[in-house]
Amino acid sequence: MVSSAMKTFSAKAKISGLMLVEAIVALALLAGVYQTAAQGARFFRISGPAATSITTFRADGTLVWTNAFAGTNYTVQTVSSLSGGTNWMDYVQLPATNNISTNLLISFNPPAGMALIPAGVFTMGDTLDGESDAIPVTNVNVSAFYMDVNLVSYSQWQSVYNWATNHGYSFDHAGAGKATNHPVQTLNWYDTVKWCNARSQQAGSTPVYYMDADLTQVYTNGQILNPYVNWAANGYRLPTEAEWEKAARGGLSSRRFPWGGTISESQANYNGDTNDFSYDLGPNGYNTNFDTGFPFTSPVGYFSANGYGLYDMAGNVFEWCRDWYGTPYGQPTTTNPTGPETVTILPGNATGDRVVRGGNWGSVAVYEKCAERFSLFPDNANPSVGFRCMRAL
Repeated sequence: MVSSAMKTFSAKAKISGLMLVEAIVALALLAGVYQTAAQGARFFRISGPAATSITTFRADGTLVWTNAFAGTNYTVQTVSSLSGGTNWMDYVQLPATNNISTNLLISFNPPAGMALIPAGVFTMGDTLDGESDAIPVTNVNVSAFYMDVNLVSYSQWQSVYNWATNHGYSFDHAGAGKATNHPVQTLNWYDTVKWCNARSQQAGSTPVYYMDADLTQVYTNGQILNPYVNWAANGYRLPTEAEWEKAARGGLSSRRFPWGGTISESQANYNGDTNDFSYDLGPNGYNTNFDTGFPFTSPVGYFSANGYGLYDMAGNVFEWCRDWYGTPYGQPTTTNPTGPETVTILPGNATGDRVVRGGNWGSVAVYEKCAERFSLFPDNANPSVGFRCMRAL
């Protein structure tokens, strides 16, 4: 809900000799809307190469603004308080295709346990540390979607898994978890997509993955190398690699991690190595809060959320993505890319690898970066890999 105190105003600022026009929106949010907004007021501004005017901010979180230059990009930034100086953070970059633009900026009633990732352009990849797997840097336009705030926990997995096995589903692995509130792990890629379908059907939504091109036979059993995808379905699925990276960045641009340029064990569950990575503030070794029993996972949501209200987008467990692994990045299009069309078969691998993202409790800082990618055989199941779901609007 939006408080009746919601108001809009505009201001102008001159930066480096360039007239930058900012439209600022103050939102008084009631607690419980979603995690990052529940702290109180949130302020937004739109900046770009031309004067803009916000004409409407609807009760559903849709922003209507005008006077933009078509064919240019504008950046929405956010801050929690106007009294704290100029600590504005990027939220989303909006391409202006017309003089008047309408964008769903935030969602006041997202599905339970999910947050809105707003549509817009983001920079995929980086050149910060010369990592070959993070280039080329590409501007990618992704439609809005909902993402699980947390990794799928062991208790959440079990709830859907028990329903699924009583409704005709079979899995390669039963999944494991250090505790019910820790992430589920020890499951392969096939297990996760079948579980997404079961979660969809249990919730009364349309499943995403099918065994036939006509989308009539829901994928429930076996290992289907390339299940057919109903992209228009309202059910749950794995994020594409582009969707995952956009969500992980939380609106920030050209940063290593979901919160900024350095990492420490107060921010994520990973294996510190300050000797090899200047951006790792450590301490060295496994996070001592969680190394008391193998695997060294941490409870979901233990650390602070990123700018979109998502937890554990760096560390804890790797996250399965939908895409086949391809280099460099393997994105065939810059609008809603779904990964490479063909699979690179690696020596000793009969099928090719799927992408996992986000690092884990045993990996060093380089793997926790937003742009860092890792490939994994889809049949692989181990205690360092889990997942989270997304769904289309």
